[in-house]
Amino acid sequence: MKHQETIDYFLKITWQNIANKYNQLASEFGITQAIGYLLINIDEQEGTTVSEVAALLGLKSTSLSRIINNLVKEKLIYRESHLTDKRSVKLFLTDKGKEKRHLARVVVKKFNDYLNSHLLEHDKIQLVNSLKIINE
Repeated sequence: MKHQETIDYFLKITWQNIANKYNQLASEFGITQAIGYLLINIDEQEGTTVSEVAALLGLKSTSLSRIINNLVKEKLIYRESHLTDKRSVKLFLTDKGKEKRHLARVVVKKFNDYLNSHLLEHDKIQLVNSLKIINE
């Protein structure tokens, strides 16, 4: 079997193309796909713990340090320690971060609108169901 005939090849190449397109669109707003995804997943009122963000991004908490430090430096997010448990740190969006988050959501909506306009409804349902099975 050739690697171009495997399901994982198509999953990998498709995700790579999607990520590249997201990065191209996000770069117009001065962010990356990963930063946009991170900003979208920070709870605006309650904040989000570093471990929760790591799980959402599929990374280890330690791998996030550099990204988080850069986002703090760029004043997109800020950290807040728990009052009694100093090991627990939550991330919150700054006003600038909320702005970039809005732009990231616009990019995601535009991309999903594009997909919705190019996929038949039954094909979309079948694709989503297949991806759910693969995820399990």
